[in-house]
Amino acid sequence: MANSLFDKKIVLITGGAQGIGLGMAQAFAQAGARVVITDKDEEAGRQALNRLEKQNLQVHFIRCDVSQERDVKELMRQVGDKFVVLDALINNAGIADPFVGPLQELDMAVFDQVLAVNLRGPLLCAKYALPLLKKAEHPAILNISSTRAFMSEPNTFPYSASKGGLEALTHSLAVSLAAEKIRVNAIAPGWIEVGEWEKESKSYVPRHSKEDKEQHPVGRVGKPEDVAEAALFLCSEKAGFITGQSLTIDGGMTIKMIYV
Repeated sequence: MANSLFDKKIVLITGGAQGIGLGMAQAFAQAGARVVITDKDEEAGRQALNRLEKQNLQVHFIRCDVSQERDVKELMRQVGDKFVVLDALINNAGIADPFVGPLQELDMAVFDQVLAVNLRGPLLCAKYALPLLKKAEHPAILNISSTRAFMSEPNTFPYSASKGGLEALTHSLAVSLAAEKIRVNAIAPGWIEVGEWEKESKSYVPRHSKEDKEQHPVGRVGKPEDVAEAALFLCSEKAGFITGQSLTIDGGMTIKMIYV
């Protein structure tokens, strides 16, 4: 049954064909939204569309590489032509593999590409979505960051830098777009298991050890649904007094002291 908070609302989710993005796409569509998902991977996009349409959900797919300005401009043109307005932009697209090897071996082209997708992409999407967001009654932007913005494993320079930048971009956009009545927030997921939310050639049945689960005070690894529930709240009118904030969703993993 449609949730009145999102009934007929237009929600755009970048990187929405797999993983957390697909989980959010399903949740918003189930809540009554008309969802547009974008992804660079057309195969994943087609499979996501098929998966959601089998549930009789209203979803559209548009291919887009968010690191390319011309792609983002065309994406927003198509969304505008079809829907006129945009109620929520969720910047989820990202290069998710954080490990790049030792600093002395770092390929700067890899660094540049990660920042182009993970940080420049959200800025481009916000820029070109702005005219559509301004037409909405209660517009919102949600950036999907990472707990790696605040803590690191060795040799994760591009990913950590991009997500740290996205956290800063979130509060910068929140202040800059306040006059337009556009709220901007972020979610920083921790370990979210996406095995069953990947395209067919990459999907797998997740198996987690006792140690994996016990790293989290809640006793389990996260699921895309955990992020989706928070996204529904932050993009809704119920969160109307929240902007410029980042919500960590990690089962408590980042608050747990570990001595080795």
